[in-house]
Amino acid sequence: MKMGEEKEETLKFTCIVCPIGCELIVKKVGAKIIDIKGYKCPKGKEYAIQEATNPQRILMTVVKVKGGSLPTVSVKTAKPIPKAKLLEAVKYLSKLELKPPIKIGDVIVDDIVGTGVPIVATRNVNGE
Repeated sequence: MKMGEEKEETLKFTCIVCPIGCELIVKKVGAKIIDIKGYKCPKGKEYAIQEATNPQRILMTVVKVKGGSLPTVSVKTAKPIPKAKLLEAVKYLSKLELKPPIKIGDVIVDDIVGTGVPIVATRNVNGE
């Protein structure tokens, strides 16, 4: 390989968009996708592109509650965030301590770690 040339990379995924679970194979050179195989529908192809270029995930975790009927409240991102930001988001949320009452849908954090995505409560927690 000459200097400046980018190496071909092969990525393998199992599609999670539908129950079929297609085995996807994506070939890339640098950031450019050169081939996608294994998808049985257009959504599978879109999923392969997303996973190969900018994988994203919904984050679901808990946040501490002080003086609540429960010690924690379950929360999640309102939409997927970049997979690379998950650990940073979990670390940030682990430092929070909320006070009740907390209602399903309450925004806990407006913009988690610069993603522009809010964190919302997925459970009600009343005071003791």
